[in-house]
This record gives sequence, C-alpha cells and structure tokens, in this order.
Amino acid sequence: MNTETIKTKTETVQNTNRISGSEAIIKCLLAEGVDILYGYPGGAIMPVYDELYKYQDKIHHVLTRHEQGATHAAQGYARISGKVGVAMATSGPGATNLITGIADAQIDSTPMVCITGQVPSHLLGSDAFQETDIVGISTPVTKWNHQITKASEIPEVIAKAFYIAKSGRPGPVLVDITKDAQFEEFDFNYKKCTGVRSYKPVPETNLESIKAAADLINKAKKPMVVWGQGVILSEAETELKEVIEKAGIPSAWTILGASAIPTSHPLNIGMVGMHGNYAPNILTNECDVLIAIGMRFDDRVTGSLNTYAKQAKVIHFEIDPAEVDKNVKTDVAVLGDAKACLKKLLPLLNANSHPEWLERFKDLYKIEFDKVIKNDIHPTKEGLTMGEVLNEINKQSKGDAAIVSDVGQHQMIACRYAQFNQTKSNITSGGLGTMGFALPAAIGAKMAAPNRDVVAIIGDGGYQMTIQELGTIFQQKVPVKIVVLNNEFLGMVRQWQQLFFDKRYASTEMTNPDFVAIAKGYFIDAKKVTKREELASSVEEMMSSDGPYFLEVCVEKEGNVFPMIPSGASVSDIRLE
Repeated sequence: MNTETIKTKTETVQNTNRISGSEAIIKCLLAEGVDILYGYPGGAIMPVYDELYKYQDKIHHVLTRHEQGATHAAQGYARISGKVGVAMATSGPGATNLITGIADAQIDSTPMVCITGQVPSHLLGSDAFQETDIVGISTPVTKWNHQITKASEIPEVIAKAFYIAKSGRPGPVLVDITKDAQFEEFDFNYKKCTGVRSYKPVPETNLESIKAAADLINKAKKPMVVWGQGVILSEAETELKEVIEKAGIPSAWTILGASAIPTSHPLNIGMVGMHGNYAPNILTNECDVLIAIGMRFDDRVTGSLNTYAKQAKVIHFEIDPAEVDKNVKTDVAVLGDAKACLKKLLPLLNANSHPEWLERFKDLYKIEFDKVIKNDIHPTKEGLTMGEVLNEINKQSKGDAAIVSDVGQHQMIACRYAQFNQTKSNITSGGLGTMGFALPAAIGAKMAAPNRDVVAIIGDGGYQMTIQELGTIFQQKVPVKIVVLNNEFLGMVRQWQQLFFDKRYASTEMTNPDFVAIAKGYFIDAKKVTKREELASSVEEMMSSDGPYFLEVCVEKEGNVFPMIPSGASVSDIRLE
C-alpha cells in the first residue's frame, strides 16, 4: 500500500518544545518503544546519529558491518520478539544495501521500519553525490514508504510507519528523510497512529463463513490442517492447538509456521512442501477437507497447482484478502485475524477423532523413517550428515533453542529435524530464500531474547555472504552459537545439478578459507569437527559456552536432502531417493 496522501487517526502521547528534525526522529522511536536500532552511519544520516549519541542510555545502536546485516538483524529481532525491528542507513549505496532485507521482510510478513538519510531537498533529482531514488526503488518491496522533506512531517509519518508495519499482515516500511529536514527546527508534537483512512488492516469476519467452515470440518472423514506463519503472527498458537485437539485433525506446517505447536504433539504430522515430510505431502491429495490457516499456498508447498488437493474441500483462514483464491481455489474463505477466527470456530466444532486417518500418516512416516530419516540422523556411512548434527543439537538443547537457519540444504535439514518446544523458535528466510540471512538474523534474535539459546545453522556458501557480521558479534559480545555445515559445495544447487543436469557441477564447488582461524581472528571461540566421535562433545562445549561460539562441522560433500518434490511436479510425486 504505497501512497503518500493518507489521513490518520492519532493518539497523543507526548509534547515537547522546539527541536530539530533529527532529535524528533529519536523521540519518535522512543515513543514507539524502540530500544535497539541496527544501522550504519553516513553523510546523509549523520545529523540523526549525532542526536542518537546523546540518547545512548535509552536506545542501543548496533553498528553492523553492512547495511544488509542491519536489516536481517532487525528481522531476527522482530521474528522472535513480535515487535517492530528498526534499521537505519545513509543515502545512496547505504539505502540500496537495505533492499534485500526489505524484500525478504515483505514476502515473509516481518514488521520492520527502515529509516534512510537523503541528500538535501534542493538537490533531489540532480544526481547529487550518493543520491538514489530509494522511494522509487523500494516501492515494490515495501508495505508503505514515504519521503520527508520538512521536519514538521516527521512525527506523523514515523507514527504511521510503525502502525502500518505492525498492523494486519505485517511488513516493512521505509521512511526517507532529507538532510535539511533533519537540521530544520519545529514545534515537536508526537501522536501515536491508531488508524489510517482507506487502510483496513484486519478485514471484517463473516460469521456465516465460520459456520460453513465448522460444518465442513464436522462432516469430514479425512480432514487435514496446514498452518503457516499467520498463526504465530496473530499469536493464535493456543487456539490452533485447541481446534485440532477438539476435532482430532492431523496438522502439518509450512517452514515459517514451524514451532507454533510443539514438534512432539501427537497431531503434528510434520512439514509440507518440496522437502517436507512424506505423509502430509502424499495425503494432501487424499484428504477430503483441507484447512489452511495463515498460509499463502506458496509454490514450494503446492507443487503443481493442476493436481493439488483437487479432491478436497478447501477452507482458507486468511487476514489478507489478496491471498484468497490467488493460487488455490477455496470453498470457504474465512477472512480475519487467525486468533479471533479460531476462537469463534472452536465452540462450533464437534468433539471428534479420526484414528484410522491418523494411522495413515503414521504408516507413511514409518516408510519415510526407514528410507530417509534413519539414515539422516543415525547414519552407518563414514561421513557426517547434516541430520545427525541437528539431532545432536536437539539432545543438547532439549528442544528449547531458537534455530536460525540460512538458505539451502542445511535449511531444509534444520526445518525437518529441529525439535521445538516453544513458539517463535524457527527463524529463516522463507519466501525470498536469502543466502546470508542467518548470521545477522541470529544477532537480532539473541539480542531480543537474551535468555534463550540461539543457534545459527548455516552452509559454507551463505556464511561467506555476511561473514563480516562476526565483527558485530565480537563488538557487541552477542553470545550466539554459530554452526557451519561445510560440504564444500553450494549444496542445494549441486543436488539439482546431480538429479536434473547429469552431475554437471557448474560453479557450485567451493574452495573455502580456514573458518576457524577467521572466527578466532574476531576473538570468538571456535572448533572444527571432522569425525563422528568428536561431534557430541563439541556440540556440548558450544552449548555450554557463555559467549559466542563458532563450530564448523565437515559433512559429506554430496549428501542430498530427501524427500523431494521435483520442481513443478505434484505433491503425490514426492521422491524418497
């Protein structure tokens, strides 16, 4: 919703005297409860940093080593805390370096406010030093953006930015502020935004649609739930659990929905999608009612739409009307906040169980266990597998750690095998698939949840995209645990090359540096594991460390992730080998 002329409802929270635009920005952030800010200074944002210097006791600024790192750290902070993450950068390349993280936040519905400096307003459009049209560039990947040229605009625009970022389906907002607006003085008056004309973040729920959904669920013989991150964003974990337990419905999750319900729950049947579990993928095309909750039917979940759940009545609980019928035709669409809708659904459901249907999932799980899982987590071959590393982390963390994964084979392995006891424990780049996400995102996650163990699971390829953030970890003393699963390949691309391109490994083999030496260069404790007998003690040493710790585990070079649905194939065509 990129528009510049939006009227807002407001709530006054404070008044002050005449101040500069720069100080106003800091006071706005404080009014919104911001206590951590990730960023990188430069000429066009320097007035704000000068004011920030005076407020160090109230806002902790984290100097990342790259602006992309600032956005991913803000994402990690937002994903584990539920708050709005904040990132700040200068104009030109500083602003454009934010774009990847902004795009990632947009597709994964992460609330984030990015503030960028801009050249003075009289130079706009003149190709001045470090000028870019960041509003134009960011328009396709933001929920809203705005350029400020007058200091008096600052309070209303920033209030609106936080409201839009967090309300409804969350997303990133960018506010670009010219340098003269940062210097200009005005009479500051901050009002929190409580509504925006023409923007309705939560659609009105039709009670008839909830009754229709309940009727279909009550009559179903083979119902199946697929939930996504919408459950976590609406804090509907308890309501989801009550619904599936009352109706006895086997329930699967997308990768961003992972951890909403504990992995050990008897109705948790695993992950759907390209590298998801065998049973929920196969039985998607056998269920008679498919209940989608807070998920968007991404292509990696559905495979071929021509064959996806054609036999089923489809119920879609969704906050964003644009997602309904976009990919999969629904029989009943329930618009609204997931938590509120599930609360209304629960009393309309009959107490039920589907033991024979649930047994089908268990039978297919046994097939997957014998052909895939057993070999992943208890291998008999010589080389270490990614699965056994995750299995060892599960043992040491007892399922209480937050796992932040990068993108690739290790990501799929982490999502498949990590054990989760509590919500907001699986933080990864889902829709955009951003390599380099995990290391800075783990920084933000750990700073937001200092009492939780945060373990970053990263491949040797993605790690080197943001490896400089080791400097942030060292300077900020963030006790995050970093595990690099090193197979000396861009593993996911190599797997596709093996399966679909006759093993032509074009530009996927990695010649890597001494990762342990690099970590130690940043004064981070580090260790390398090459043998199975070293794994358990090394993971224990990492998990018991008080500070940051880097663990490199050399895994088999040509290991593959199965099950796998080939691109464009039906979920029924899932391969076990």
